[in-house]
Amino acid sequence: MSFNDDEPIVASQDVSGGKLAAFLAGKTKATIINKTTAPLEESKFKVMLELTGAGSGNDRSGVDLVTVLDVSGSMGGEKLEKMKIAMLFMIKKLGPIDRLSIVTFNEGSQRLCPLRQITENSQGEIENLVNSLVANGGTNISAGLQTGLKVLNDRILTSRREVGIMLMSGGQQNEGGDAAQVSVGNVPVYTYGFGADYDPMVLNAIANNSMGGTFTDVRNQDNLSIAFSQCLAGLLTVVVQDLKLTVTQVESTIVKVSAGNYPQSKEDAAGPVTVSFGDLYSKEVHKVIVDLLLPAASSPAPSDVLDITYTYSSGGKLFDANAIIVTVSRTSRTSVEPEREEVMIEENRQATALCG
Repeated sequence: MSFNDDEPIVASQDVSGGKLAAFLAGKTKATIINKTTAPLEESKFKVMLELTGAGSGNDRSGVDLVTVLDVSGSMGGEKLEKMKIAMLFMIKKLGPIDRLSIVTFNEGSQRLCPLRQITENSQGEIENLVNSLVANGGTNISAGLQTGLKVLNDRILTSRREVGIMLMSGGQQNEGGDAAQVSVGNVPVYTYGFGADYDPMVLNAIANNSMGGTFTDVRNQDNLSIAFSQCLAGLLTVVVQDLKLTVTQVESTIVKVSAGNYPQSKEDAAGPVTVSFGDLYSKEVHKVIVDLLLPAASSPAPSDVLDITYTYSSGGKLFDANAIIVTVSRTSRTSVEPEREEVMIEENRQATALCG
């Protein structure tokens, strides 16, 4: 079977055709998406924020990444859940110029999806594939590695593309040949050992046989996030470090801030909420939805509802962006402005990821 069905790179478009408020500050662009009006009575209101690693599409080459995942019986329980967390973290770090394929292995191997461009739609579909993984059967690392290499070798689109394989395993190879003897050519292979039962010699040999690959033990959660960040930093371009977003209620009450699994902090009930993202890669997008409760207004007038700021480090220097104020027109009109399509799409995506 030939794996020559890799997806082309298609330029992304604004799905709603509506006007977005975009603010470029330093190496990060902030885009604010919300309705322009709200009724006079007390009402709920949503603001979506997008933080993007700024720069032209030519900053870096796109990455074609294949993840080779152990779904044998040895990956049952906590190890499989940790691997899913690692995959969901990595998917969010890739941008629309990148492509991802998933290969799984137990006693044999299977390609779950071709090299897919990372878009809003494909991201949700790939996350669903990851969340549906189950562990059973023997461990044939060699079959998984060879299938991953074939996905890259059979590609049609290869110009200005970086490549890499991330192989994750938590067991001893007990099916097929010796994976340490597989020739990987010029493809860097990054291997990760989960739990205490995997064979470090095999995973280390696979990485050492490749051009620039590394082996990492990820038995604890801290090692997991650090290891994946380091690997992606080698494949992608880190634009800023220690990115933090802070939202402060103005003529409103913050009910909830939805930012995926990124940590949040809040000093008191009415105080600002800060979301910590860590590194931001070129063209990477972080999306945050802020649910507000607007108080009743006595007459139609503009109202400032949210204050947005963010900070990051670059080249050892701290950057503090100017505050962005979100303003909404309180109106007595009986017709209600529909919610922005981008906000509904992101809400559905976050809900699906949470259910998984």
